[in-house]
Amino acid sequence: MNNYQPSSRRPIADLFRKAAHGAVRACIKFNIHPDVISYLSVVAALIAMNFYLNTGKHPMLLLYAPVFLYLRLYCNMLDGMVALESGKASYRGEIINELPDRISDVLIFVGVAHSGLMNPFLGYWVALCALLVAYIGTMGDAVAGNREFGGVMAKQWRMMVLHLGSWVTLGFIGWGGGDPNWAGLSLLDWTCILIIVGCVQTMMVRLRSTLKLLKSQAEKKS
Repeated sequence: MNNYQPSSRRPIADLFRKAAHGAVRACIKFNIHPDVISYLSVVAALIAMNFYLNTGKHPMLLLYAPVFLYLRLYCNMLDGMVALESGKASYRGEIINELPDRISDVLIFVGVAHSGLMNPFLGYWVALCALLVAYIGTMGDAVAGNREFGGVMAKQWRMMVLHLGSWVTLGFIGWGGGDPNWAGLSLLDWTCILIIVGCVQTMMVRLRSTLKLLKSQAEKKS
């Protein structure tokens, strides 16, 4: 049995952890490698991207795209749990666990950017901010030995805000006169602006925590 333990683990709510126990046992029983689950999260993101790319012509896809946002998150949670329970956790696995996450964020928000329902510029800014949020979190682990997960706009909240924005947009298209705009911006524009503001707050929180920890470590050494 591999005794490797990751240096830091993303917090998972007890409700979701308990709900995943059956899936974890099934993956171990059928010898499904955690890397495969990580790759499946990218497949889910690709499907979500494809749905968003076509929402301009087929708005009803806004109803279904969030399903794959959550499937992506579920895979992101499940791969680490399976790796630990099966004894397959490793340094390599930590990279495989992180890289698909970043690819998934970019794929999803590029799809949103080119949905035809918003300004593409804002979609690309969200993708960039998502990468920076993750980078600052992992930087804390690299320089201070502690992965930072604080802030209001971690990946699960980005997906939840996008889900809400998608359904509200669909509601306006279907039942609000067909014009999902407010103050000169579309509802998906406002959704992305909210995510960007949340990402900036999250980056500041994580940077502040890392700098505080580094200062504390320097004081202990001196």
